[in-house]
Amino acid sequence: MPYNVAVCYPVLPNHLAQLNAVSTDLNIINAGQETIGERIFEADIFVGHAKVPVDWDSVVKQNRLKLIQSSAAGLDHCLVPSVIASDIQVCSASGLFANQVSEQTLALLLGLLRGLPTFFHQTQLKEYVRRPTDDLHGKRIGIVGLGGNGRRLAQLLYPFQVQIRATDYFPVRKPREVDELWSADRLPELAQWSEILILCLPLNEQTHQLISREILASMPERSYLINVARGPVVDETAMIEALQSGHLAGAGLDVAYTEPLPVDSPLWDMPSVIITPHVGAQAASRVDDSTRLACINLRRYLESQPLLNIVDKHLGFPHPDVMSVNVLGT
Repeated sequence: MPYNVAVCYPVLPNHLAQLNAVSTDLNIINAGQETIGERIFEADIFVGHAKVPVDWDSVVKQNRLKLIQSSAAGLDHCLVPSVIASDIQVCSASGLFANQVSEQTLALLLGLLRGLPTFFHQTQLKEYVRRPTDDLHGKRIGIVGLGGNGRRLAQLLYPFQVQIRATDYFPVRKPREVDELWSADRLPELAQWSEILILCLPLNEQTHQLISREILASMPERSYLINVARGPVVDETAMIEALQSGHLAGAGLDVAYTEPLPVDSPLWDMPSVIITPHVGAQAASRVDDSTRLACINLRRYLESQPLLNIVDKHLGFPHPDVMSVNVLGT
């Protein structure tokens, strides 16, 4: 009897054909966001990222779903307590879009340092006025979370002759681009040192508002915060106050505590803030790459082989020793 695979990401006919070609033992259901809430109960395997409410507790209670292959790196959309406690295997897309997230980070960071919000505003007013800018070269940069995204980002930052230190839950296999790799509990020390603090960590119970008022206050005067992780890892109220006081020189935010960012948020009107609507992992090849990863793991699942990017559900991300999507050539 074939496995039902509920798909919920923006696939095209060619992607469905690739999924169907994996095995005749798979029955592909293109649920989409419109029907995934109901059709998840037909599924033995779920592939994608549900952006609508899913009754995961009832899914677990049904005891049919065996595997979740997320099309996103962050798993807060499905790692509810009942899923964590269940036998459902979960695989992420961690590292699959590291190039794109790194490019987004550089765009936010360079935009802030070179004063682009100010100059964009001047462009609208047709004002040709020289104003101060800042430099990236020579800066002290802290990266919080050195997974696939953090490591790729370090590679791109390295040619700017910066100093890079990082913290990670598993401070192992330090890349050459990183001067020092510390354990996660040294975040306060990293924040005190960093002129630029970049967040690349997952959202879970331990990281919720990890970037607290105290952490923000400990950062050097006129430092910068870049968040390409998840909005709730930051105490947003404290960040806004740090920006308003001038303690933070600027913030580049691809994520927000509440998404969409509420229209009455003070962040919209701050000239020292660049906001993008959670597009860091967007890529021309995103659906192609997601499908490629799904096909590989579906084959592995059917053949009882180790899965790529299998997640430690209590951590919310793959252990660094598991097989990663690096084998995909990304």
